[in-house]
Amino acid sequence: MLKATLRSFLAHKGRLLLSALAVILSVAFVAGSLIFSDTVSRTFDRLFASTAADVTVTPKKTFDETIPSGQTLTLPASLADRLAQVDGVAAARPEVDVEGLTVADKNRESVGPTTGAPTIGTAWNPTERSPVELTSGHAPKGDAQVLIDAETADSKDVRIGDRLTVIGQEGSFPVEVVGIATFTTTNPGAALVFFDTEAAQAKLLGDPRAATSISLDAAEGVSDADLKRRVAEQLGGDTGAYELRTADEQAESDVEQLGGFLDIIKYVMLGFAGIAVLVGVFLIVNTFSMLIAQRTRELGLLRALGADRRQVRRSVLAEALLLGLVGSTLGLAAGIGLAVALIELMGLLGMNISAAEMVIGWGTPVVAYVVGLGVTFVAAYLPARRAAGVSPMAALADAEIADIGRPLRLRAVVGAVVGAAGAAALVGCAVSSKTSTAASLLGLGVILTLIATVIAGPLLVRPVIRVLGGAFPALFGSIGRMSQRNALRNPRRTGATAAALMVGLALVGGMSVASASMTKSFDEQIDKTLGADFVVQNSNFVPFPREITDRIRGTEGVGLVVRSQFTTIAVRLPDGDRVQTTAAAYEPKLDEVANITYAQGDSAAALADGRLAMDKDFAADHGVRVGSTVPVEFQGDRRAELTVGALTDQESADGFGSQGGIYFGLATLEKYAPGGQDAAVYVNAASGTSAGDLRAGLEKTLDPYPQVQVRDIADYKQLVHDQIAVLLYLVYALLGLAIIIAVLGVVNTLALSVVERTREIGLLRAIGLARRQLRRMIRLESVVIAVFGAVLGLALGLVWGVCTQQVLALQGMTALAIPWGTIVAVVIGSAVVGVVAALLPALRASRMNVLAAIAHE
Repeated sequence: MLKATLRSFLAHKGRLLLSALAVILSVAFVAGSLIFSDTVSRTFDRLFASTAADVTVTPKKTFDETIPSGQTLTLPASLADRLAQVDGVAAARPEVDVEGLTVADKNRESVGPTTGAPTIGTAWNPTERSPVELTSGHAPKGDAQVLIDAETADSKDVRIGDRLTVIGQEGSFPVEVVGIATFTTTNPGAALVFFDTEAAQAKLLGDPRAATSISLDAAEGVSDADLKRRVAEQLGGDTGAYELRTADEQAESDVEQLGGFLDIIKYVMLGFAGIAVLVGVFLIVNTFSMLIAQRTRELGLLRALGADRRQVRRSVLAEALLLGLVGSTLGLAAGIGLAVALIELMGLLGMNISAAEMVIGWGTPVVAYVVGLGVTFVAAYLPARRAAGVSPMAALADAEIADIGRPLRLRAVVGAVVGAAGAAALVGCAVSSKTSTAASLLGLGVILTLIATVIAGPLLVRPVIRVLGGAFPALFGSIGRMSQRNALRNPRRTGATAAALMVGLALVGGMSVASASMTKSFDEQIDKTLGADFVVQNSNFVPFPREITDRIRGTEGVGLVVRSQFTTIAVRLPDGDRVQTTAAAYEPKLDEVANITYAQGDSAAALADGRLAMDKDFAADHGVRVGSTVPVEFQGDRRAELTVGALTDQESADGFGSQGGIYFGLATLEKYAPGGQDAAVYVNAASGTSAGDLRAGLEKTLDPYPQVQVRDIADYKQLVHDQIAVLLYLVYALLGLAIIIAVLGVVNTLALSVVERTREIGLLRAIGLARRQLRRMIRLESVVIAVFGAVLGLALGLVWGVCTQQVLALQGMTALAIPWGTIVAVVIGSAVVGVVAALLPALRASRMNVLAAIAHE
């Protein structure tokens, strides 16, 4: 049996190749994501571990910011002198590191990275642990000299002697580049500008007595943990104001901050792997089902010669495992190549990671082979059970495996039960009033309805394809009629082939409806709430210095100007919950630049000193009402008791902040969390000034500040559209992968079908069917299968999308939009996919020798 299995596998290696591609893609994405994330993690672990001081003292952060406020926490630089006296401290240095700078060249263009990485201003304090070294020029001295990192200098064509403008939280000032610093380790992608320490304190922090951290070096023989303990003892009662970290703890903290970025890449890659695995299962099931159907006589002969059911089943599973073994091995190699490509891509984006330091942990090959072998084993199990049921008498007949009716009846029952459960979950999602419950029911409903559609798919083949192919006889005559009947011949096969395409299109259909609904909801929300002529804002919501706002106020034609800032807070609510969220702060006259609907109170009450506004639904959920006093925690462990002055009734709780829709007056924010920068400035034209003239004036005023843009309502909508489009691009990429594998499935099915129908094709050719007509028949069969998959997928995706919109409606995004243009384009694209998939099988069929085909057994 082993010898027969190996010979069978080698005999069908061409037919199994396309199935192996699905395994290769699945394993490649899994292995590539693991190798890439492990390599980046190891690289940054080394970077942070080698550059962290033995002990670092920083101001205590109450919480991490989700949206940057522009506030820089500082501590007294004189603390370094105090800590230098601690026994075991070899050296103590005040450090300055400020993110969110903008550096412009002589053409007023930003020289910072365009990938979202920050531009960091830092003090030049070279030590043995510095990640950079001075490679040309000299160290900065005084207020007007800086060093710049070599990667930024090369990418932005900056040279020693160039004049730049630094725009920081304290304003803008000119500097001269006097040297280039080159990274000795990995460049994390940021642009670095190095200042003299005193200049960094005065220019970046606005206080020559401040620093952002203190770095301590341990004396010989003193461990980091001992030094940390001694420093804590020296600080005594002041310890609560600072955070103390050893080198290992600081490196771990830095890695955690980077972890979100790495997780995004990892989960995106695993998403691709999941799609490849799911679609690949359908392909492998179909391939083995068809191979077993074609080998009915062979399997019957094995049974007649004495092979029992268990041996036949093991033989088929062994073939599947061999396929999985080959696919996993090639997929692992492809995953290494994919990881190298990702590393090179990161290099183009400014994150220089060496492919020579690529990490392939022992877990990666294990996971790769578990995925590859697991996918093929699971996919081949049912076909293997069917093979074991072949009767020895089947060797006497040239027929496919019988017993088609009963499995379809069983499918109907199982599909109906699972589908009913999925439909109930989706209905529950639509009527639920709690976001968490609705989201859970949506996920359950999506999974169950997908399973039900896959199970019941063959039952839908005959009614749907009769409709889709109904015009074929009229358009293509007998060729069209035969192509339609070929697609109807084996509903299980057609359903399994179409299922591969259905999965991807269901995903894209659901996400297209969700994104279109989000876009329409945001458009309506912007139309309703934004009343300003223009908004000045950074494209990625990074705040900007007060200097820019002052320049806006001084622009000719400007009437009203209203500043806004964001800050991260935590509120303790009457029901005992502590909710961390992002709050907004506004200047007075908010009503003249925004349209806010209040359930109770007004803007004057909301923005009054010591007051705040809150979304009415959030307030009701937590037992808050107008007049309630709410304890609020600000950054830096500052606390306040604020009174609820107003409750808003906006359609979106996220319209003016994050969870809870909390906002208050800018004076309140500056009292408890000073030093923040403006996130947006709302501008109205003065009487007698047109919007066009005002825009031209603002753009001229802001020309020296490349980090901000002037936007009207249309521009603001486009910004939101572009951000939502990023999600769609990911979905379309997943769709592309699913289509690639689905095309392989259609090609495989048609190729095996051509082999299966060799004698039939020979007879058709013998009675006068031309090669061209034969190719057309196979193409039409492929098109109707692909469009069938598209119809099922889009129908399912539309249901998912509508239910997803119901979940979004609980967050205020109440508009429903169906992107009919996208749906029509997908259906047309599916027909094209069908044509492309049929090219090779149709060509092969048309080249058959007629007499050899008739004699085929």
